[in-house]
Amino acid sequence: MPQPVPRLPRSHRSLFLSDLHLGARGCRPDRILDFLQQNTADEIYLVGDVLDLWHPPFPHWTELHDEILALLLQRVQQGSRLIYLTGNHDSAMRLYRGTHFGRIEVAAEVEHVAADGRRWLVLHGDVCDARILRWHILTRIGSRMDWALRHLDDRLKRLRRHVDPDRRGLIEALLSGVNTMMALGNGYEIRLVARARAAGCDGVICGHFHKPALHDDHGLSYANCGDWVDSFTAIAEDAQGRFTLIEAEPETAPLPVFAEARAVAAGKA
Repeated sequence: MPQPVPRLPRSHRSLFLSDLHLGARGCRPDRILDFLQQNTADEIYLVGDVLDLWHPPFPHWTELHDEILALLLQRVQQGSRLIYLTGNHDSAMRLYRGTHFGRIEVAAEVEHVAADGRRWLVLHGDVCDARILRWHILTRIGSRMDWALRHLDDRLKRLRRHVDPDRRGLIEALLSGVNTMMALGNGYEIRLVARARAAGCDGVICGHFHKPALHDDHGLSYANCGDWVDSFTAIAEDAQGRFTLIEAEPETAPLPVFAEARAVAAGKA
């Protein structure tokens, strides 16, 4: 039986992903890896909370997480520029701000010049939280509660063996609802747009709020990448400078090279 021919990834001028939360229990590394296999770009922006360094006491890390990092490095070796913007959950990476590792750059915020000449401010977005939400102690408490509840949800799914493991449980739905409530209103959008305007930019691209968006409601372009816990979305720019909010496609089998890599790691090859 002939082996399926792997699809070539769709190429974009630039690609913006935020809130991968690698290491958190809510992260979906399978969806992230599948998306990165299907999409590439000349410039790849990781818009904060890429690594989740606040979840105790054991990071949820698998071979899939390693494959994501390996694929991103492979993209860099193939000529892509990778910009890592620090967020509140990976604030430890701020130690490396301003550092360049070849075609990899670590920064707090950067300016992206689109193909049509428009200038976009790109940052995670936590600096424009409501004042009370900027207290790190609240974020740490929330992070630990999230880990504990998702761990409980996983245990409950295992007890109910007839339930599809990928089906969202009641606790996951509750956590998603809490995140949505915290992002109610558009005050943070207005603050981010004002920050971009003050910087002389034509738009802003952020993450943080887990609320994908792309609009001009505040007199300046506003784009939110979404996240890889609930929405599974990203922002893409084409060769003409047009920006699109794209959703991950339905899950597919991993490309052969990564399937083979997992087999080797498991000692099955």
